Amino acid sequence: MMTLATEKQKHQTQATTATFSTLKCKECGAEYEPVATHVCEICFGPLEVVYDYEALRSQVTRESIEKGPNSIWRYRSFLPVATDNLIDVGTGMTPLVKSNRLARRLGLKKLYIKNDAVNMPTLSFKDRVVSVALTRARELGFTTVSCASTGNLANSTAAIAAHAGLDCCVFIPADLEAGKVLGTLIYSPTVMAVQGNYDQVNRLCCEVANTHGWGFVNINLRPYYSEGSKTLGYEVAEQLGWQLPDHIVAPLASGSLFTKIYKGFQEFIKVGLVEDKKVRFSGAQAEGCSPIATAFREGRDFVTPVKPNTLAKSIAIGNPADGIYALEVARKTGGNIESVTDAEIIEGIKLLAETEGIFTETAGGTTIAVLKKLVEAGKIDPDETTVVYITGNGLKTQEAVQGYIGEPLTIEPKLDSFERALERSRILDRLEWQQTVV
Repeated sequence: MMTLATEKQKHQTQATTATFSTLKCKECGAEYEPVATHVCEICFGPLEVVYDYEALRSQVTRESIEKGPNSIWRYRSFLPVATDNLIDVGTGMTPLVKSNRLARRLGLKKLYIKNDAVNMPTLSFKDRVVSVALTRARELGFTTVSCASTGNLANSTAAIAAHAGLDCCVFIPADLEAGKVLGTLIYSPTVMAVQGNYDQVNRLCCEVANTHGWGFVNINLRPYYSEGSKTLGYEVAEQLGWQLPDHIVAPLASGSLFTKIYKGFQEFIKVGLVEDKKVRFSGAQAEGCSPIATAFREGRDFVTPVKPNTLAKSIAIGNPADGIYALEVARKTGGNIESVTDAEIIEGIKLLAETEGIFTETAGGTTIAVLKKLVEAGKIDPDETTVVYITGNGLKTQEAVQGYIGEPLTIEPKLDSFERALERSRILDRLEWQQTVV
């Protein structure tokens, strides 16, 4: 059986100023107590946190948010936590970069990069969802936390659990990039490397959650965990001067991030923090794992699972839990969902690095490559304010670009050796430029 809140903790939840009250099935509307559960017992639909928006409207202002901590917890009233015992490791408020050079390269006028590649503490957006999930896990009495991960989530869960003094055991596919494995092991959790893909890892974790009573951030704690992604929407609205963009482009794995950014925008509209505005949502997938993009292209309202085969391992989820909801968001906002090849992903990583000085991992390369593809297809208006979400750091997936970038010029400690090498470099640059023009 899963570990639920004790009577003392339930009383504590009711006695604090929490703005959420129940969990509600997204399919049939059945309501549940806000405990560690994620699936409707009636229709097996996913559960989502329900908030008191009237209370939020009366309590929260732009000024009250701006006076809050310089982290995701400035939006605490919109997050599913019930006490003041927050786990705050400085997560959030990452830069919104005005991307002039990349914009010019693509023919856009108002392009911004939301750069979660520098998020704290583990350089990905997963730090947001884990901070929320582990705060809620602690409120519900869990002492051991876990996750099924393609890498970034394992890093975040291990790091933030260490900070919070929680026991941690994470599950990853055995073929993950070395940087992500090391980036988890350094925090001394128990790491289970499963000989299978992410979907197989996730199925195993569902069994473990039911037998060991641990708090799995993306299984029995998923309703709370997923809410952390909303902060990517809140921050963009605040950083744009309390306005919404015209168009966003974000990576798609399970589809949860995509739908929660949308929810974040809608919540700010609902409580009067920003003016109502239709924002187009476009999603990015790798061709080697593109079940949502395929369903979008074929006009289907269901997603057919696939077996992942791509270097973009952080978004390689063949059976995306929120895929149908991502389809719904893209369609009702007039957006698109596209996929790109592994070669295009590598080029996307290089393009962002050489124009904006941001080194992203393969998920970011996918997103930049899809942005380029949408622009070339005339699906992004050059005059739109477009925000692209970069969700992870390239230092974690260096293998992806090895062999596709230059090498140092080895020289002797002499001026003439330097001059010869510099001339060779200039010749190579001219040849490369000529090939690009052709």
